[in-house]
Amino acid sequence: MPELIVPAGYGEIEYVEKRSRFIGRVWRADSETEAMDKIREMREKHWDATHNVYAYSIKEGGIARFSDDGEPSGTSGMPVLNVFRSAGIENFCCVVTRYFGGILLGAGGLVRAYSKSASLALEKAGRAELRKMLTCELECSYQMFERLKNELERLGSELESAEYGASVIMRFSMTEAELAAYSARVTELTSGASKPRVTGEGTRAVRI
Repeated sequence: MPELIVPAGYGEIEYVEKRSRFIGRVWRADSETEAMDKIREMREKHWDATHNVYAYSIKEGGIARFSDDGEPSGTSGMPVLNVFRSAGIENFCCVVTRYFGGILLGAGGLVRAYSKSASLALEKAGRAELRKMLTCELECSYQMFERLKNELERLGSELESAEYGASVIMRFSMTEAELAAYSARVTELTSGASKPRVTGEGTRAVRI
């Protein structure tokens, strides 16, 4: 899959604008089901709120949805979605809960308030790049194990597991570029006696 920029984690903020209380929340969501589960959870938790505005986007399938949840059309859901589009963020769900404080904000005020809530929540969550990873195995001698493990860590990866028998089988994940560099060093250090083997593919979120 292509590399994506996604929320690095969960982000939550709260602020008050002319007595209205806004609570912005952001999650990573890799499917529409995950996004709808978070929206349902917030609606149940904040059943007494004036509005539970949401937006989400899932890269696979080109899915993008939003709801003003009773706010004037175009003043909340779309501005929230636009915050993430402008930041190049995919696979997210954002819910902004509002408790009305008795003072009308006007259309422009609503756009600013919901945009600010989404932006602050995203800032709190952080950003991560979802990188394609190759899962690998490397069989080596006990004599070479520590040296190859150190070389692995030097390239920014880490040993995920090891199997100890007649020799050591190291298991780890790397990007294609990292693996090329590591393979060259393994060949050099072991005089060609060991070579990493690709066993599968996956992804890893790397905070940026």
